Amino acid sequence: MAKPSFSKALWQIYNRPDRPLPFAYGGNLPWDEPEFSARMLREHLTQDHGAASRKSGEITQQIEWIYKKLGLAPSDHLLDVTCGPGLYAVQFAQKGIRVTGTDFGPAALEYARGLVQTQNVTDLVKIIDTDVRTWEYPRATYDGAMLIYGQLAVMSPDEAQTVLNGIYQSLKPGSKLVVELLNQDRADKKDSTWWYTDEKRLWGDAPFLLLGERKWYPDELLSMERYYTVHLETGEIDEVILCDQTYSVDTVKSMMHQAGFSDVAIYPAWDTVPLYDADEWIVYVATK
Repeated sequence: MAKPSFSKALWQIYNRPDRPLPFAYGGNLPWDEPEFSARMLREHLTQDHGAASRKSGEITQQIEWIYKKLGLAPSDHLLDVTCGPGLYAVQFAQKGIRVTGTDFGPAALEYARGLVQTQNVTDLVKIIDTDVRTWEYPRATYDGAMLIYGQLAVMSPDEAQTVLNGIYQSLKPGSKLVVELLNQDRADKKDSTWWYTDEKRLWGDAPFLLLGERKWYPDELLSMERYYTVHLETGEIDEVILCDQTYSVDTVKSMMHQAGFSDVAIYPAWDTVPLYDADEWIVYVATK
């Protein structure tokens, strides 16, 4: 068997643009690619870390907090924006809440629908395959909505505003939205590089070399991470560029007001909910 040539892969890395324009290449993870989605699902479900979905005990505590802040009651209808594998949606349903979850990762969608079946909440949970940036949001349908774990930040500012506008449209008058975003003061504003080898993690299921770099864009207040995965058995290379937009509290409030929300409450550090990384986040509760 001939050994793969890595020359092309290495030259592609060598000739990469120093500072690509933010979001020029999509700026997001390939959530809808089946193989990547399957590997990401594995990260969502592990209890070894909370980097994709938080560990189960923390999820339960978040759900209690969100339930109270949204003022939910049994039979209310909740919109779970970017619901992933349905870990939150099912627990809310077990409290009697009707839930519509949206996502477009094929493995996450399949798992969520299976979880709904096995937990016997099919009459309460509906999982929709859609990209929330382009979804046609229904009007005045939901009694509350949630968009957590910083998912708004991996969209461009224009996309984020469009999503907030859509969520506002979908809520009934007086209903609330919970959004979790990184505290801008806690963002990593240093340029850095890293590498490692592995054979079964997010970036591949066969031996690979991962080369990563992060650059901070002070004018746009965002970080851009580039991931180069060199697959050692084939010599092929994958490139993923991820933008992570940070927002000041005033900017988030302005965006929510622009969407139409009348009041925005601010809860730094998850309002004392004991999450391992609580200090890194700010939670916003916006009222229609």
